[in-house]
Amino acid sequence: MQSSAPRALILASTSRYRQTLLERLQLPFSVHAPGVDETPMAGEAPAALASRLALAKAVAVAEAAPHAVVIGCDQVADLHGQALGKPGNYENALSQLRAMRGQTVVFQTAMAVLCRESGFCEEVLVPVRVVYREASDAQFDFYLRTEEPYDCAGSVKSEGLGIALMHSIHNDDPSALIGLPLLRLSAILGRAGLPVLGHL
Repeated sequence: MQSSAPRALILASTSRYRQTLLERLQLPFSVHAPGVDETPMAGEAPAALASRLALAKAVAVAEAAPHAVVIGCDQVADLHGQALGKPGNYENALSQLRAMRGQTVVFQTAMAVLCRESGFCEEVLVPVRVVYREASDAQFDFYLRTEEPYDCAGSVKSEGLGIALMHSIHNDDPSALIGLPLLRLSAILGRAGLPVLGHL
């Protein structure tokens, strides 16, 4: 029999961007590092990579916390089938921005929500299409030195100055671009027994 007390909620991510997004739902949660190897498999498509890693992160944390509801997420920037990861430094970021100039990039945002004890598990993939402007190398340099987005897939922070590099964004769950699709998550958490707006 399920306890009347709500289950603990864990975000299987050390991303400060995802933590900030999850705080918007005003549910108490803790953060655990999943410690998952994020190396792509040979020939793995960006969407498949994001989905595999999101589930792997949730599973890794759920093994140590079987009673909790665990959220695992991953995002891969998809440029014509090529995965663009976190650049890590200025040179890699500049190379990514040059490749994305004037192009459409699909940010494949995957999320898995599970609870080992209850057997609950839902996975979603929320792609976000972003069309980039024809920015100059000088503008890229200014952006990179101002924002230093070296821990972001695709080298752009849409919640910051990076929005100026974008021509248009196409998606039905805006927060997915930052890394955590809150529209989908709100509904899933309700089904997992953690309703965001309480029991209606």
